[in-house]
Amino acid sequence: MVDGIIALIIFIFTLYLIFSEKLHRTIAGLFGAAAMLIFGKIFGFFNESDAINTIDYSTLGLLLGMMILVALLEPTGVFEFIAIKAAQVSKGKPGKLLVLLGLITTLFSMFLDNVTTVILIAPVTILICELLGFNPTPFLIAEALLSDTGGIATLIGDPPNVLIAAAAGLTFNDFLTHSLPIVVVAWITALLLLKLLFRKELSVIPTNIEGLMELNPREVLKDGKTAVKVLIVLGLAILFFFLEELLHISPAFIALTAATIALIWIRPDPRETLSRIEWSVLVFFAALFIMVGGLEKTGMLQDLAHGVAGLAQLHPLLFGILLLWLIALLSAFLDNIPITVAFIPVIQSLAAAGVNVNAYWWALAFGAGLGGNGTIIGSTANIVVASLSERTRNPITVKLWNKRGLPVMLATLINTTILFIIAYPFLSR
Repeated sequence: MVDGIIALIIFIFTLYLIFSEKLHRTIAGLFGAAAMLIFGKIFGFFNESDAINTIDYSTLGLLLGMMILVALLEPTGVFEFIAIKAAQVSKGKPGKLLVLLGLITTLFSMFLDNVTTVILIAPVTILICELLGFNPTPFLIAEALLSDTGGIATLIGDPPNVLIAAAAGLTFNDFLTHSLPIVVVAWITALLLLKLLFRKELSVIPTNIEGLMELNPREVLKDGKTAVKVLIVLGLAILFFFLEELLHISPAFIALTAATIALIWIRPDPRETLSRIEWSVLVFFAALFIMVGGLEKTGMLQDLAHGVAGLAQLHPLLFGILLLWLIALLSAFLDNIPITVAFIPVIQSLAAAGVNVNAYWWALAFGAGLGGNGTIIGSTANIVVASLSERTRNPITVKLWNKRGLPVMLATLINTTILFIIAYPFLSR
């Protein structure tokens, strides 16, 4: 009992450090992992071997492989090229521009990290909006919200999906058949609502359309040959993600193999490529695995699972809906990665108790992904676009996000709940 209380205090205090931004989340994570290991050794419930064994290396391998591909693609200018092309196709019509930029951001976010995508697309969006005399706020908020929503559609689209897939044994195709159809409806709902909420800003008549049409997208495409090579390798990786179950290979193996092939083919400066990888994210994940592993060793997660199991005595569908909304509300105010990490062992414990938890994995994925749209701190992508907006005359404030992001979160959660109810027999298989 004492062991569990100590481990729980460490875990909660670390979450406090992360969410209060007293420390960078990676530093806070390392602090939590070190504290869990130190007190674990003192009280005899956790040691170095346990810590090493709790880290999910397949998850880290998948993230590392995809990060290397993004690091190779980022300096080529392909993201900026596509954004400018989309703006020219829109011919300066704000509603059409919102749809095109939102769609491009979403498609990239389905296969690449959301944060990297908005970091690359948002600055170009601001440039285009300034050229046309538009307020960039609707476009930036839309890119963040649609990126978060679209990322739920695939196994590699959002870090919580990677964690859930590893824990539940879900494949790339499972996400396409179970998650993608529901996400498409949620995405359309979010887009239509955004156009309604920003109807005033999107009714502005554009200026300097000639300047937009005169932009040469090829000028931002710094290295077309490298871009083509990386996109070919990325396309092959996605193809093998489809075949992973048939070939009995893991997503981590596919991602790392693709990264290796790309590195050999392109032969970049390794130091430059490695400097673009988000090592802090990988370290943060490893630290979270260690902290949760320490909690699991004390039996605290099993106790939590028993408490949740009491709710599981409700009708399974009702419990799934409650789980979906609970995760979403928590993810609106807390980072969805630690929320996901904390709830995975709970669902696993319910499965060990004989409960059919198949639908609950999807409730966790939908809740973690959609809940982050509710507040400006709900996802890292939200924070990034808000920070970038400070360079403009219309910075995104917490109050503004609550007026725009929160309705989108609630609307997408409502229709996702309806679809969850309809698809429950299929999701439970």
